[in-house]
Amino acid sequence: MYLSKEAKAEIFAKHGKSESDTGTTEGQVALFTYRIAHLTGHLKKNKHDFSTQLSLQKLVGKRRGLLAYLFKKDINRYRAIIKALALRDIIK
Repeated sequence: MYLSKEAKAEIFAKHGKSESDTGTTEGQVALFTYRIAHLTGHLKKNKHDFSTQLSLQKLVGKRRGLLAYLFKKDINRYRAIIKALALRDIIK
């Protein structure tokens, strides 16, 4: 896979509680964001790769669901992850 164990551990250490805690919402959103950026770059080169396009749409939906959950549960954590990943310009 394009993402090594060390890179994943670094993402979870930076955005989650620790590098071994892979279940936090912030860590999952950060990982999905990295994967979305990678797939977007792939699709810019390969416009007719429809299976990757479907995978990208599913990942965006999963990330949107996690962000909606975080918005409902704890608005401060939501704002922090949005700011850390620079996902949106306007923060609710």
